[in-house]
Amino acid sequence: MYNTRWMAVLLAVAMTASACGSSDDAASVIAETTTTAAAPETTAAAPETTTTTTASTTTQPPRTTIAAPEEIQPDPAEGWELVWSDEFDGDEVNQENWTYDIGGWGWGNGEVQYYTDRTENARLENGMLTIEARQEKFEDSFYTSARLKTQGLQEFQYGRIEARIKVPAGEGMWPAFWMLGANFEEDAADEANRWPNVGEIDIMEWVGREPDLILGTIHGPGYSGAGGKSTWFRQDFDVSEDWHIYAIEWDADGIRWFFDNELYANQTPDSLGPRGEWVFDREFFIILNLAIGGTLGGLVAPDLNFPVHLHADYVRVYQAIES
Repeated sequence: MYNTRWMAVLLAVAMTASACGSSDDAASVIAETTTTAAAPETTAAAPETTTTTTASTTTQPPRTTIAAPEEIQPDPAEGWELVWSDEFDGDEVNQENWTYDIGGWGWGNGEVQYYTDRTENARLENGMLTIEARQEKFEDSFYTSARLKTQGLQEFQYGRIEARIKVPAGEGMWPAFWMLGANFEEDAADEANRWPNVGEIDIMEWVGREPDLILGTIHGPGYSGAGGKSTWFRQDFDVSEDWHIYAIEWDADGIRWFFDNELYANQTPDSLGPRGEWVFDREFFIILNLAIGGTLGGLVAPDLNFPVHLHADYVRVYQAIES
């Protein structure tokens, strides 16, 4: 998610190959990419304002009409316990759990939105977190959205990290549920604190132009961008049409990805071979965002009706009970 400009090329190739295949191959197909293409350097530097907040506004946010899904209570597996969650049941985003990335510099991927901390772009309603993408002139951008993160507030090493999400339909939409190493600093003087050296776990990426495809990926030193270890999990339905549970189970042995509790990918230190260093035995923070356009999101459909919404029912973290 942080820099996927060359992954977009892979996706385009895969889309072409998929279009040429038989319809019998379309449902629940797992295809792992293991390219060795080097990730390009980000050409845009993040402005200093990316860690500040925008000025408040008196505009009242529109209310979305989607009803909350049927409640699912936390249900830890035997030997596990719930250690943290945000059920999004309050009146406003919990500032003890979430902060915001702010800015509109493309985020290394050519994205076109400006991320804000306004309630127009991120709020709680109907027992859900709503991230709203809007088509509007704001600063130097023509779209706004939000990117929430738990950095410095809630950080975890290992466990089952799970969210129930409804992604938005529409070409150009690029929602993600992901994690970065807790030591990440934008433009850090120490290279160890920069991407991809800090590590990235993409629990879920989805793009509106490929509505039946879910992506789960890790990035690290020597395997980032197009070289990231990515699994593409195709369905025989449009993922945006319903709520789904996206999760990883992560421990010292590796990371496993789940879609509606179905295991579909597994990465271990041995998966990397000589390609790079395993950097996932440390604390990470959680990110939820809705990007617009960019190298993976693609062109925004000219007939797409804004505003567009990403909804999250909850985010939960389970960990093994210490004996």
